Amino acid sequence: MKPPRISITTWNRKRRSAAGKLVRQKRHCVGYICPETGHKRRLSFATKAKAEVFGQVLSAEFAGERYFNPNTNPTVAEVVTHWIDAKRGAVKSQTIRGYQPLMKIIVGPLLQGSPQQRVHHALTGEKPHRDTKLLLMLGTFKVSELTTAQLRRWHNLVREEVGAHTANRVMSMLKGILALAEEDFGVRVCSIPTNLAKRKSKPKKEILMLEEVGELIAFAKTDKDRGIYYTFPFLTGVRVSEQLGLLWDDIDFDQNVITICRVQERDGSLTEATKTEAGVRDIPMTPILRELLLAWRLICPRLDGALYRVFPGPGRLQPWPMPRKGGGHALLYQNFRRRFWLPVFAKLGLPYVTPHSARHSFISTLQAQGIEVGLVAKLAGHSNPTVTLGHYTQAVRGGADAMSTLDQAFSTETKETANVR
Repeated sequence: MKPPRISITTWNRKRRSAAGKLVRQKRHCVGYICPETGHKRRLSFATKAKAEVFGQVLSAEFAGERYFNPNTNPTVAEVVTHWIDAKRGAVKSQTIRGYQPLMKIIVGPLLQGSPQQRVHHALTGEKPHRDTKLLLMLGTFKVSELTTAQLRRWHNLVREEVGAHTANRVMSMLKGILALAEEDFGVRVCSIPTNLAKRKSKPKKEILMLEEVGELIAFAKTDKDRGIYYTFPFLTGVRVSEQLGLLWDDIDFDQNVITICRVQERDGSLTEATKTEAGVRDIPMTPILRELLLAWRLICPRLDGALYRVFPGPGRLQPWPMPRKGGGHALLYQNFRRRFWLPVFAKLGLPYVTPHSARHSFISTLQAQGIEVGLVAKLAGHSNPTVTLGHYTQAVRGGADAMSTLDQAFSTETKETANVR
């Protein structure tokens, strides 16, 4: 549908004052046809500048966009809303919802209480108690009025109330928000404070050693019903939500690639988007992974008799020879962790690591094998443009070789471990 045409005209109006004197007034009118009613509309303004701004607002609305007047001096709350709107479509809606508690720390008011109470207040606006104290943040200040010293005091307050890690995280987000405001609104932005207090040393994330991953994969070959569930993230580096959202249609055995293009939400529903745009990617299959997937496809629980999810819930056992009942449906994360992830570590006596740690093992192993960092970022679905975009073509060409290197690393360690035993 073609957007309605907008015209700006001048109208000389004559009026008689209360004293009976004839007064001439010059008005600037914006004329257009209402797309909802089809009727002509005309609104008048005292100045041409106001009429032009209104015309630009209408043009943006007709195009399904938002208009921002570059001559305004917005508040912090307004530029935060602008930043969130710019993120929509580029990241998942669930990620946008996750920003809300952090945005509340920037805009305010900030509730003094437990982390759960702060998140609940940020999402609902409800206070746990009538006398709970709310702290004013930066929301009402004009962006041009902010000072570096003020941002430092705000950071110190957040660090005391919420913690150093969150304080540094929201300061980093505020830096991006103010940079976007400077570009889109043309407003002066103060310098971001430096030498801020850092959090205490972050505990090092536990990951399995190469020989331990090799032992896990060797055992998975004998564990037909569950092996693919706990080895898949080590061999692909996918996030858990991407693994549980994988469908058989996403696996191309002819081209030997797995396409990651969706995630499973916490309630088991599927979202046709990944965490970021860079998360949509093709991952080459290693020979070990291909072998495991082909064997799993033969016995994978069906949904209404047809293959659908690669990692479905197994359903309930029934007396032999009847098949499992209710299989093929979504497998929620907690059930995946409790029924498929935890037991194998206990059985093999391996140190426990989280499912996300398998992603760290994947990335670390590829880097340790000398794979170029841009290619690793591409296979992992990282959204760092300075790395991913700079090596995009090379990453696509070298993907299969990189995955073969991963396979060889795990296989070598498995053989060496077997020989020692």
